[in-house]
Amino acid sequence: MTHDTAADRSPLADRTEVTNVEALKALAHPLRARLLSALRTAGPATATELGLRFGESSGATSYHLRQLARYGFVVEDEHQASRRERRWRAAAAMTSWDAADFVGSPAGRAASDALSDLVLLQQGRRAAQWRARRDAWGRAWLSAAGTTDLQARLTPDAVRRLHAEVLALAERLEAQSAGAPDAADVAVFLQAVPIHPEDLDR
Repeated sequence: MTHDTAADRSPLADRTEVTNVEALKALAHPLRARLLSALRTAGPATATELGLRFGESSGATSYHLRQLARYGFVVEDEHQASRRERRWRAAAAMTSWDAADFVGSPAGRAASDALSDLVLLQQGRRAAQWRARRDAWGRAWLSAAGTTDLQARLTPDAVRRLHAEVLALAERLEAQSAGAPDAADVAVFLQAVPIHPEDLDR
């Protein structure tokens, strides 16, 4: 999961917070973002295993994993199955950055925008995957899953609270769902952006 607001991040403390432009640029690479996501969702893996998963050479995935490690996004797994090849794991469950920290730098703004675009692509990919396989999930999931949009008049502080409270709610519901036979991994995306008056009717 990636989150790019200045929301109160206490509900989910297991995160890497990016404050450095070079680190943000490193993560804005499409393959690196996918490698990190795979380590978070599927668990520790070697460069060879990730290369096979994504159709890349082990040399390419190894290079990008080292770049992720350089900025603290991944670390060597404590349980190494072999001495021949390093096994990597994600350093945290989430990555966050405050877009306000980077808006004054052209490089920072570009990296923040690129990373936000990757998040939007992931949202679209997950939505398409759900539509393609939804017939296999059953009525309960068909009734529960989907997309909701709304427009509310909020202050910046209220938007920060919205992000924090949604994250806290997701954490509580995940704990309540632990061990349930019908529990599944669920992609949850939250975007709250102000609408300029000139764009209200567009």
